[in-house]
Amino acid sequence: MAHSPDSSLHLIADLDHCRGLGDIALIETSLREAAQAARATLLDVRLHHFGPGMGVTGVALLAESHISIHTWPEHGIAAVDLFVCGREADAEAGLETICRHLQGKVRRKQAVRRLGLENPTA
Repeated sequence: MAHSPDSSLHLIADLDHCRGLGDIALIETSLREAAQAARATLLDVRLHHFGPGMGVTGVALLAESHISIHTWPEHGIAAVDLFVCGREADAEAGLETICRHLQGKVRRKQAVRRLGLENPTA
């Protein structure tokens, strides 16, 4: 299904007080369930673990764009990026799902409307 570019939302969040940030299986489950909660079509999940005691970088490739996460277990923090397209997509629900899995809190978040056509020269 094609989506109008003006339905694109980029939700960027910093999480703290998280648990399980070095658990690659938990991160994968978080990404997969976040995609489902966001009402997005999951195409693939790619993950990289940086070693014992270290964090994980993960990306869920969506038909509607992507969800990514970068974790720092030694600090209990994670950077999350949800970029979704389509009027039915729900980036906030995806973020809530990740927070629930990681038992974390949103420290900061910003929503950016992307690719809007209201001012095509800007």
